[in-house]
Amino acid sequence: MKLKPLGDRLIVRAIEEEETTASGLVLPDNREGKSPQKGKVVAVGDGKLDDDGKRIPLDVKDGDEVLYSKYGGTEIKVDGEELLVLRESDVLARVES
Repeated sequence: MKLKPLGDRLIVRAIEEEETTASGLVLPDNREGKSPQKGKVVAVGDGKLDDDGKRIPLDVKDGDEVLYSKYGGTEIKVDGEELLVLRESDVLARVES
């Protein structure tokens, strides 16, 4: 199924990150019920309409890695894959390489 978010929404696939301790032990990021806060954008909407009816394009695009607020968005499941629908305001930063 292909989804196209509306307005200023985007669809993000969460990236599970692992943390390594000083002694080399790998701790998964989802411990203690903590959800990931980094993801890859898989689809973006056309942007929000301003008061004059003009589109304001989003600052992120497909393929960008982003950091998003912990409790932002709505979790959905599409074709067995868990995705997150966020408003652009829930995105905190774009990860630059």
